[in-house]
Amino acid sequence: MKFVLTADQRDFAGSLESLLAASDTVAVARAWADGDTAPGLALWGRLAEQGLPMLATEATPVEVCLAMELLGRHVVPGPYVESCAYLPTALAAEVEGVATVAAPPVTPYALDAGAADAVYAVVDGTLRTAVAGEVRRSVDATRHLHVVEPGETVDAPGDLDAAHDLAVLATAAQLLGAGERVLADTVAYVKQRRQFGREIGSYQALKHQLADVRIALDFARPMVMGAAVGEVPAGAAKVLAADAAYLASRTGLQLHGAIGYTAEFDLSLWLNRIRALVGAWGTPARHRATLLDGLVSGSLARELTREVGV
Repeated sequence: MKFVLTADQRDFAGSLESLLAASDTVAVARAWADGDTAPGLALWGRLAEQGLPMLATEATPVEVCLAMELLGRHVVPGPYVESCAYLPTALAAEVEGVATVAAPPVTPYALDAGAADAVYAVVDGTLRTAVAGEVRRSVDATRHLHVVEPGETVDAPGDLDAAHDLAVLATAAQLLGAGERVLADTVAYVKQRRQFGREIGSYQALKHQLADVRIALDFARPMVMGAAVGEVPAGAAKVLAADAAYLASRTGLQLHGAIGYTAEFDLSLWLNRIRALVGAWGTPARHRATLLDGLVSGSLARELTREVGV
């Protein structure tokens, strides 16, 4: 299958890229990590004007993936997967303001509940209101994970399984964007860093490492877009995107040398974000197990057969 974005989709992505590129998202992320949510909420408002909260209900998963990839590329903090993917699908309606959700066992904590206007929790297959409680530490300082206390049941006419799948796919798209940014920054760095009288990027061994990352991301992208159009399971997209982004982060860290280990260097924001997103909305091991169960039972094989028309 040849996947090509429409003109409207390209224009939407270009407009969103321009907004984020002019928003100093690194400063926003660092402020959010320190507990200053004002810059992040101001950016949230501008992104809401671009229509992000309505993508899950008024557009398609393709537009959701385009937006989430750019959020990952620009390390934008906040519960966008929850507010713009999971909850609109679960509620079958656009979410007003900032909202987040805990959906155990895959997502036991509510991301950034302290900055949210509404907090939800999934209990025994039903969506409930919730109250934010104790904060748990994440490897990514921009992600504040809250224990929640469930409350009253919410009328949620949407499909919670579909909401979960879209959240998984949105997380995969964020990983793809973060991996692309790390690769781009690493390529730029090795072109200007000199060692023994020459740019380190001229060494063949480093070129091979970067080529491996490029190949991994290029294989993950069609899987993410394939899941967006319903051709493959969202879990498969998450597995490939997580593996590719994690390879990008490891390679980027190594090729940046000692500077890559410092929190003051901006690369650390993407490295920690990738590490956190690898486990968010289901670990690769969990999704692999689910995919294996589907193949063994035959249900996934039958679904894929119908999709490709065999």
